[in-house]
Amino acid sequence: MAETRLMTINMGPQHPATHGVLRLVLELDGEIIVKAIPHIGHLHRGVEKLAESKTYHQAIPLTDRLDYTNAMGNNLAYVLAVEKLLDIKVPKRAQYLRVMMAELQRIAAHLIWLGTHVLDIGATTPIFYTFREREDILRIFEEVAGGRLTPTYLRIGGVSKDLPEGIEEKIKAFVQAFPDHVKEYETLLTKNVIWLKRTKEVGIISKEDAINWGVTGPTLRGSGVKWDVRKAFPYSSYEEFEFDIPTGKIGDVYDRYYVRLREMEWSNSIVEQALERLPKGPIIANDPRITLPPKDDVLQDIASLIRQFKIVSEGFEPPKGEVYASVEASKGELGFYIISDGSNHPFRVRIRPPSFLNLSALPKMIEGSLIADVVSAIGSIDIVLGEIDR
Repeated sequence: MAETRLMTINMGPQHPATHGVLRLVLELDGEIIVKAIPHIGHLHRGVEKLAESKTYHQAIPLTDRLDYTNAMGNNLAYVLAVEKLLDIKVPKRAQYLRVMMAELQRIAAHLIWLGTHVLDIGATTPIFYTFREREDILRIFEEVAGGRLTPTYLRIGGVSKDLPEGIEEKIKAFVQAFPDHVKEYETLLTKNVIWLKRTKEVGIISKEDAINWGVTGPTLRGSGVKWDVRKAFPYSSYEEFEFDIPTGKIGDVYDRYYVRLREMEWSNSIVEQALERLPKGPIIANDPRITLPPKDDVLQDIASLIRQFKIVSEGFEPPKGEVYASVEASKGELGFYIISDGSNHPFRVRIRPPSFLNLSALPKMIEGSLIADVVSAIGSIDIVLGEIDR
């Protein structure tokens, strides 16, 4: 009887498909993967512990740098948790602005995923198409928030500023043109023979396994599970918008691709609905614990303004307790768990990042597959190590 010998190799962290900071230890029988173990921690930055040394306001910019392709969504999850702690009611206009920015951010995140995922597999053309539309969104963010990749637009109680003059026309032009761009991506990929061979029946994870591993987002929906935090636990007025939850059939790489394409179309529809029904009114809650009073308020003398600024800048005294709030980020359920001891900064902050849970299921997807399929499977779950190694 011939002796069977396994070979152990490291894929990453230098490998481009592992983002330079993920190490996969693979045990191989020839080209077949017998065992796969993901090793993380190469990018650890201590965001959770840093947040505990900041005031509740100062911690907002840290969230942008978790999944840096989904900064608006990160902001939203964090401020929702703080608002839940303080029992703050956010003005309706601010809620709609949040939805609009979060959905534009979802489209931008899926675009960078699609372009780089296809590039990993070996095609170069789509990345030029997807980055073209992503650039349009980043220009909108730049006008609205002043930043592109890490805009830090949201605030506790609302948003930092209202829409600038003329931006609504630019957003409208984008949402009207975007469906045709999605058709361009599909023309390049959906029936492409090489794409089908690299994605169909590759990296399969069943509905049951996806649920057991705690997978969320497009990776879960690709396995046929119709679950979306925006529908299950609506926040920021999502219950007022019409959209569907696209799902796949068998949970392979192709299904996850298909789900994200349809999600971009629905996100585009949500942005259009928000733009058409954008209410008038304030963009941030008028709460002395978190905001300066309006200019026409009573507090006009210098001493009063200084006292008020001190309250806002140095923090406030929130109630003691613990809260959890989550959103449907571009990669899945992103949640913030905050413990308050009554001081002006959180006592403990813990983040539930979707990429961390989704990556944990990778061995289930690739064990028994060819080593060439690892690149396709990693790309299809759309991990960002910035939130895994938080």
